[in-house]
Amino acid sequence: MTYETDIQRTGILAEGLGKRFGDLWALRDLDLEVPAGTVLGLLGHNGAGKTTAVRILTTLGLPTTGRAEVAGLDVVADAAEVRARIGLAAQAATVDGLLTARRNLELVGRLYHLPRAEARRRADELLERLSLSGDADRLVKTFSGGMRRRLDLAATLVAAPPVLFLDEPTTGLDPHSRNELWDVLRDLVREGTTLLLTTQYLEEADRLADDIVVLDHGRVVASGSPDELKSRIGGDRVDVTVAGEDDVPAAEYALAPFADGGPSSDGLTVTVPVAMGTSLLDVARALDAAGVAAKDLHRRQATLDDVFLSLTANPLELAA
Repeated sequence: MTYETDIQRTGILAEGLGKRFGDLWALRDLDLEVPAGTVLGLLGHNGAGKTTAVRILTTLGLPTTGRAEVAGLDVVADAAEVRARIGLAAQAATVDGLLTARRNLELVGRLYHLPRAEARRRADELLERLSLSGDADRLVKTFSGGMRRRLDLAATLVAAPPVLFLDEPTTGLDPHSRNELWDVLRDLVREGTTLLLTTQYLEEADRLADDIVVLDHGRVVASGSPDELKSRIGGDRVDVTVAGEDDVPAAEYALAPFADGGPSSDGLTVTVPVAMGTSLLDVARALDAAGVAAKDLHRRQATLDDVFLSLTANPLELAA
């Protein structure tokens, strides 16, 4: 079977993948199937198992149980070949601050055994693509965080890998830099790159991922497309922001007749899922009748943040 056929068949595959450290299971029974040219968002809090999964899939760690393939190749038996066909951007940028941006990329190209002229051409191409051409000859230690992150991504793309792993790539970036990076990632996927993205930014997963897997304490607690996950926890939400902490219980009581699930609160904002057909005017009247001093009241669609809150409240509900 040819390499091209392999990556057409699958980008990333995992079956019963697990990793144990002593008595602690960092990852248990992970199953993944990521078609080529799609984005999988791997979500979870710190310690949920995201980085452990990425380390196994990128051959940096051995699984305790299960097996995995990347670009049609076994990550244990064919580790060297897998490494030649993937790009990895870890949580911390790994570019050399004492080299220029261009020299960083040329060095990576030479490490991939590209001819010198090809490494130079590829470096210039990526610097242009990631809006770094004007800073190509500056030392990287003078770069901003967003510029270093873009350069780090460029370094993972020098060998044009068909599968790309990004471990929390936009952590610490300002909104403008994050949006720029999102645009680059969308272009790569349109060109056929398979992308596995770990992130704690739920908006990032919502906007980029075709499918999402949510990990909690090493296990999958939910999976599906962003819309599927949001649909499982119901429809619209009503958010009520009150004037003081004493108003929170009263607001929850006033909202109870309209609720299609339990309330949650974040500071002075109370959120409830509401039944279809609920009138916001009726909600406002109920709050007024309960003597609640509401500073803000609005209705919105469910978000992935709501999915996370629901998982925290009842982690098995969405896994069913």
